[in-house]
Parts: sequence; structure tokens; C-alpha cells
Amino acid sequence: MGVTKEQVESSLKAKLNPSHLEVVDTSGGCGASFVVEIVSEQFEGKRLLERHRMVNAALEEEMKEIHALSIKKTVTPEQWKQQQEANQSNAAA
Repeated sequence: MGVTKEQVESSLKAKLNPSHLEVVDTSGGCGASFVVEIVSEQFEGKRLLERHRMVNAALEEEMKEIHALSIKKTVTPEQWKQQQEANQSNAAA
């Protein structure tokens, strides 16, 4: 049957307690490919590779059926805030 967007969201919310989470099913509905953007305090002090490993570990069960997982962003709340402010000032310029 495949994995649903809701299953991916549920697992990430339960294990990483994100303050922002965006999951996009890029497989056309078959649940085999997802793009993830996640903001979590648990990423504090972790390098990018460690953050990606945390996301993969949180989706351990789902990864058995997911063929492609694109992790677009794994940032801390402070990094997210800075990025949002930078985006707003770029849009205003």
C-alpha cells in the first residue's frame, strides 16, 4: 500500500517534536517518495549529517517502504527564525 504523508508526519512529530514540519508526497500518491523540512530543538549542537540520521532513525519503519526521502531542511528554531527574517528582508528589498 505504501506510506502516507500523515504517517511520516506522525512519526516525525512523535520522535523529534518539531516546531515546524512540512512533508510533501512527491510520489504522486503511492507513498514512495517524500520531501521533508523540519525544525526541531533536538538538532541543537548537531551537524547536518547527524540531523539527517535523526530524521532517518525517526522514520525507520516507514523507510522500509519509502524509496526516496529528500531532507530539504533540518534546522534549529533559532536558525529557522534567522532564515525567515532573511527571507522577509530579501523580499522587501
